[in-house]
Amino acid sequence: MSTAVSLAALRALARGTPIVGLERATLTNAVTGAKVKVLFNPEEYTVHRETNFAQLAVPGLSAPVIQFVSGQARTLEMELFLDSLEANHAGAAGSDVREQVRKVVDLMDIDPTVHAPPPVVFTWGSLTFTSVISRVSQRFVMFLPNGVPVRARLTVTFTEFRNADLEAKEVKRQTADYTKIHVTVEGDTLPMIAWREYGSTVCWRPIALHNGIDDPRVLPVGLRLVVPRLPYADPATGEVHDVPAAEGS
Repeated sequence: MSTAVSLAALRALARGTPIVGLERATLTNAVTGAKVKVLFNPEEYTVHRETNFAQLAVPGLSAPVIQFVSGQARTLEMELFLDSLEANHAGAAGSDVREQVRKVVDLMDIDPTVHAPPPVVFTWGSLTFTSVISRVSQRFVMFLPNGVPVRARLTVTFTEFRNADLEAKEVKRQTADYTKIHVTVEGDTLPMIAWREYGSTVCWRPIALHNGIDDPRVLPVGLRLVVPRLPYADPATGEVHDVPAAEGS
């Protein structure tokens, strides 16, 4: 429960009395359009973002080359406060708070039209987060004398929802591009040059084939190399070389 709102204001909100300037956070089922408005806005929330990198050993280097592998879905975490001790828009005074809890938890159920839990859009003020609910921890903290729970705290984790269509629209990727000239310096190897030009150490062979190099680890200083555009077809065998799918996708 936010300390920025007075107790009187919270009671007014619980009774359904509108508070000027107070916008309630909302969870919207993206498949059905059904909305769940929270009774009390979260006091705080946390956004996590991570990326995965692989370490690639390159002969002659004192440390591995870091290769980007993929991004991970962002997560949004928060605690939602639910209360039914007094009458509010969600139910009568003293009603079972688990009815309110169920509206959130049910968003993790499989929707038969998409064969998966539905995407959920969490909106609050300027924050809009399209996600699926990946975790809900329920803690019941107040009960009536008959044992009916009337207050609960939900710790909710929203995991960012993305698909291939959204990714393609937002990220304009380019293939490994144009033929270039590289003049070697001391310590250069073809895997290192391939990493700088193509973003992958395993793509050294097109450079070797195009320039007639037999040993990719030994390059004289000042050698003028043509770095061909990918995909590259071996003139002798017709074999096509390109950035591996796991790295170029």
